[in-house]
Formats: sequence, structure tokens, C-alpha cells
Amino acid sequence: MEVSPYGLESLWAQGDFVTKGVAVLLVAMSIASWYVIVTKALQLMQYRRAGNAAGHEFWDATSLEQGTATLGTGNPFASIAEAGVTAMRHHEAHKGHLHDQLSVSDWVTLSLRQAIDETSAKLQTGMAVLASVGSTAPFVGLFGTVWGIYHALVAIGTSGQASIDKVAGPVGEALIMTALGLAVAIPATFGYNALVRGNKSTIAKMNKFGFDLHALFVTGARANDASTPSANGTKLTAVGGK
Repeated sequence: MEVSPYGLESLWAQGDFVTKGVAVLLVAMSIASWYVIVTKALQLMQYRRAGNAAGHEFWDATSLEQGTATLGTGNPFASIAEAGVTAMRHHEAHKGHLHDQLSVSDWVTLSLRQAIDETSAKLQTGMAVLASVGSTAPFVGLFGTVWGIYHALVAIGTSGQASIDKVAGPVGEALIMTALGLAVAIPATFGYNALVRGNKSTIAKMNKFGFDLHALFVTGARANDASTPSANGTKLTAVGGK
């Protein structure tokens, strides 16, 4: 099968080490960005399911242990619930030392906030890769294009022939680098924007869940909900209730 003189194979065969280096760099950037997009998308899907459980199944449970079990493991909502339970137990066990320094409300707030902040930081992992690829890939491709056109012009000047059949091939091959740069940058940019929206939604759900947990641990009832089941199976009173 005859190789096209205007395709990628011809570009690779005729390119020097700079052109090949740019092409390899763009391929590596594309692989890295797609890896981040796929893994973060799967992570957000898992967190979305856990967020739905935190908004419904957790509060329908008849005990705190049962509610925590509905959240599963390896997700931020389970970590937040565990942090709250641990904070309550720690405060009860060290009440004599902590009572005069921090109220149970302040202690639980600090523990829940730390758990939420840790998860928020984890959500941002990989986002810098997408931002960097989306902003630099077009310029990397443009550099490859400029370098390729330079060599094409040098070859044309050396041969002394500037007919269209002599110009079209080298220039077309150089422009392929610009297309590759855009092909790498566009998915990275769209993926970054989509993941940012997903992260913001997850963080908002974590903050809401943390607020409700704080109200449950401190007052014995979920915020603005007079029918939340308690840890012993009885009905909890609303916030401020007796």
C-alpha cells in the first residue's frame, strides 16, 4: 500500500528530531489529559451516588451506624460522617480537658471542616494537568508548524523550485502539527470545565451534608427536619426543640 506524501506517516518519516519531539510531546499530553478526564469522571460518578445516599438513605436509617453503612467506603461522605462520629467520641472521652477550651459545636465543626477540606483538595488533583494541556497544547502545535514551514522553505530555496506541488506537501505536513495541538487542547479544555462543575456540585453537597451532621451531633436533629430518626430509633426533635 502506497504511503500518502501528505499524511502523518510522511510527516514522521521526513521530520527531524524537533518535529518528532513535538509530535511525541503532543501524544503524551493527550494521553495524560484523557487519563485524568476518565479517572476523574468515574470518581465523580462514584461521589454522586454517595451524595444521593447521603441525602436520602442515610437519613432514613434507624441508627447512626446503619446510616453510615449506607454511605459505603472510599467516598468523601463516608469520611465526613466518620470524622463527625470520631469527633463526638473524642469530645466525650476528653470532656474534662476540652470542655473549658472548645464546645462540642466548635469541636465538631473543626473536625467536619477538616474532612471536607481534605476531600476538596483531593478533588483538585489532576486538574492542573488539564489546565496546562488546554492552555499550552495549541502553542506546542504551532511551534511544530513554524519549525516545519521553516524547513520546508529552506528545502524549497535549496532546490530552487517553488511550484505548488513542491510547496503543498511540506507546508501541509507542517500544518498537521497545528491540527494535532488543537486536537489535544480542545478535549482537555472541555474536560476541565466539566470536571470543575462536577467538583463544585460535589463540594456543595459535602457542605450541606456536613451542616446537617453538625446539627444532628450538636442538637440531636437534622437541620430543618423534625422527623429525622435518632441513633436509638426514636424521632428526633427539630433544631432548638425539647
